[in-house]
Amino acid sequence: MLVSLLYVSQPVGPITTTVTTSILVKSQTNNKKANITGILCQGAGLWLQALEGERSQVNRLYSRIIGDRQHQNIELLSMKEIKHRQFEQWTMALVHLDKDDPMVKMAHPEFDPYSASAEDAMVLLDALIKSSSPITIMDA
Repeated sequence: MLVSLLYVSQPVGPITTTVTTSILVKSQTNNKKANITGILCQGAGLWLQALEGERSQVNRLYSRIIGDRQHQNIELLSMKEIKHRQFEQWTMALVHLDKDDPMVKMAHPEFDPYSASAEDAMVLLDALIKSSSPITIMDA
């Protein structure tokens, strides 16, 4: 059964280029083995991540994320069955969320993933993907 999982968390400590690169490389390697795809939205002091794959694999990964000391205030926004992957081209890609980005200010001025619906969070994530070029470290 194919599922999509969406969660938000806050990083423990600063998000540096080194930290981000490490997360992407590790995620891409592990996700490829588990046949998981997804995207990580980073910025404004939070991470918003969508994961797709077989339910058991996504559950295992989410359990590891919950236990990861790099995350705090982890909140599951949604988990649902899907027929098709939305992010099939990436084992993990990155988009940046910047509150000063004009697109975020105009289209989503009061966005708070902790109080937004999962649908609203996905709308923002889709808009960020369309308005920027998701970053990957290696090919999926």
